[in-house]
Amino acid sequence: MPDVEIMIVGGGPAGLSTAGALKSIGREAVILEKDDRIGGSWLRRYERLHLHTVRTFSDLAHFPIPRHLPKYISKDQYAQYLQEYARHFDLKCILNSPVRKVRVAADGQAHNLVVETEGENWRSRVVVIATGQFGVPIIPKWPGLPEYQGQVFHSVRYKSGHAFAGKRVLVIGVGNSGAEIATDLAEQGAASVAISIRTPPPIVPRDFLGTPVQVFGIMMSRLPPRLADWIGAKLARIALGDLTRHGLSSPAWRPFTAKRVPIIDVGFIKEVKSGRVKVRPNVSRFTSTGVVFEDGQEEAFDTVVTATGFTTGLDQLLEVSAVLDANGSPLCPHGQPTAQPGLFFMGFIETHRGHLYEANLASRRLAPLVQAYLTRHPAR
Repeated sequence: MPDVEIMIVGGGPAGLSTAGALKSIGREAVILEKDDRIGGSWLRRYERLHLHTVRTFSDLAHFPIPRHLPKYISKDQYAQYLQEYARHFDLKCILNSPVRKVRVAADGQAHNLVVETEGENWRSRVVVIATGQFGVPIIPKWPGLPEYQGQVFHSVRYKSGHAFAGKRVLVIGVGNSGAEIATDLAEQGAASVAISIRTPPPIVPRDFLGTPVQVFGIMMSRLPPRLADWIGAKLARIALGDLTRHGLSSPAWRPFTAKRVPIIDVGFIKEVKSGRVKVRPNVSRFTSTGVVFEDGQEEAFDTVVTATGFTTGLDQLLEVSAVLDANGSPLCPHGQPTAQPGLFFMGFIETHRGHLYEANLASRRLAPLVQAYLTRHPAR
């Protein structure tokens, strides 16, 4: 097995920012990326997607996004930035290398972590897991789903509403992807669009009085959570109005106390208020032609998009004890040491300040921690 000093599993923004921060202090990492190109997962996402965070707060460590790009850059522009980032730091990225398992070596050597890929196994003194929170799509097993004769697919496969013009479409789930996909379907001429909501979320505008909501998130993260939620709710009400009049119930949770990201409105509320996106309750079961909702209403749909979230997949990836909670998420904050010496996580966080903003800050903190660990535990 080849020995390396630092291995990063995952070549997305968190992994690249970690490698760039390490390179800036003279430490080189090997990045294993399952895709065939840097930024590939961004290029495959739905066409309408732009960053919800502003360009100036979406940089990775030590290399800014070009300032000629717009305030909210497109997914393709961000993929190009990631590719340029890897070239700028001359990062060692091994593509087409999905990792099957990360485990602890049995012999107690300095290179004590083993990373197994389909082609070969690696031994490393430090491993940074940067595979992201959206590892494995979740599609619930609704009653009647096998009998449904329409098209069903997870939101990760959605590209554009063009393909569904004239179709009756249901989106199940109202996370940021679900809300934006429903908006895109309505804008692109679907015959009807409905969105099924199980737990009503808080919704905030992307900009308020010319200021990005991300800036409010950064500032209010310093406040007591309940106070931040109270201020946020007041601002959202001023900006968006009374949404209960349009079928959107009061939020079941608040962002700062629940430590969850709200829905960032990029056209969804306009479509709901116009009636082009209809709000429906949770799905009870499928029929051959559509679904029955929990209120007993039955409705026919040609296509169902399940925006029902992801799991990290870390419980299948890691053969390491005492580093994950019962939900398969890291026990330690990203960018901090874990119970397993030499193992770190990056990019696993719920934040109101922006995931890319957090990846930049955390990777800068992680680099000297890795440096110190390698100094304390020299190779033998």
